[in-house]
Amino acid sequence: MARAFLIVMDSVGIGGAPDADEFFNGARPDTGANTLGHIATACAAGRAEQGRSGRLKMPNLDALGLGAAAHLASGVRLDGLGARPTGLWAAATEVSKGKDTPSGHWELAGVPVPWEWHYFPDRDPAFPDEIIGAVAALAQSGGTLCNVHSAGLPAIEIYGAEHLRTGWPICYTSADSVFQIAAHEQRFGLDRLLTLCEAIAPRLHAMKVGRVIARPFVGTPGKFRRTPNRRDYAIAPPSPTLCDWVQGAGGRVHAIGKIGEYVYSGSSATYKASPTERLALNGLNMMNFLAQGDLSGAAVEARRFTNARDTLMSVGLDATGHFGAYLAGFVFERLGEGDRALRYYEEALAAGRLESLRAPVVRLARLNPYRGPRLEALLADSNGSSGTNVASAAPPSEILTVVALGRVPYKVPERVGIGAAVGI
Repeated sequence: MARAFLIVMDSVGIGGAPDADEFFNGARPDTGANTLGHIATACAAGRAEQGRSGRLKMPNLDALGLGAAAHLASGVRLDGLGARPTGLWAAATEVSKGKDTPSGHWELAGVPVPWEWHYFPDRDPAFPDEIIGAVAALAQSGGTLCNVHSAGLPAIEIYGAEHLRTGWPICYTSADSVFQIAAHEQRFGLDRLLTLCEAIAPRLHAMKVGRVIARPFVGTPGKFRRTPNRRDYAIAPPSPTLCDWVQGAGGRVHAIGKIGEYVYSGSSATYKASPTERLALNGLNMMNFLAQGDLSGAAVEARRFTNARDTLMSVGLDATGHFGAYLAGFVFERLGEGDRALRYYEEALAAGRLESLRAPVVRLARLNPYRGPRLEALLADSNGSSGTNVASAAPPSEILTVVALGRVPYKVPERVGIGAAVGI
């Protein structure tokens, strides 16, 4: 086999394990868990009509065997997923005891977990005094904040102001085997937070706590937001995984995103996408939706593009996304949201004078009030002042020309960033 792709869809469960009744969300056991099945039921009942309609449609995955695997795992036939599989398919029952991320991912890579994870009790405080004392000592702070089960954003919103005042780190956990530390990148310092998490991790790993997670954030009270600088310090797998076997045989492993760091403790080679590539991926996803005639899906991806760009820029990264902005403008123009389309076109014009935007900008400007300096310049050039005369508009042009489409040459180890290959 020349190469293989292992893709994990987190939180898309197809049926509870035999020991599901031993695990809880609050006081409710996981018995009957079947995320995909419940989604399919809601779609069939008309309870999922926002941005889509009707039964669940996943034709490609269904053809590969998703519906058949779900039926085998749960005994339930999912409405909308009844294709005859054309691929090889299976459903597996986990032997590791636990529902944490490392449990499933390690076992997927050939290493069942040989121990039970340590979970912190859902009480106040959740952590033993010796752990809190060790964190405070390593942080050289007078103490810690929160110290309970919490989602990340509420912990920051509730304790962020006190953190800014005292400099004490915010410590919290969840139903998973994790110990999370949140701190402000400027007030506390990003390097200081990462050093703290790295230093306390061995002590928690010895307790069989799966991960210590650094959760940096920025902003002011009421406007806090997490940054992309999260770092996971995961307990190492107890024996070589599939990633190690491939590398030991002379192959190469690329963990896209942070899965290698989150789960495999850095044992897989990771590729860090540049800001340009991350935004280009959003653009390619918009193109995929447009090719299917799915404007609502393209609009969702356009909003993701905006969120990704704003997050990257908030931490000082050069996150210019002219390609994505062009496509997002086109999407919202087709949806009849002219003012929003003009805002994206204003951003796209930062790439230079784009003749294919002249006619749509002139047309949209008649009915929508938004103006930016680049739009104003294009309108003035089109009409002399008001932008209502389209006589000088360029003839219709294509949004994008794909010059070449191919694969990375066989056995060439260097990866070419998508951002280098996609542009206006």
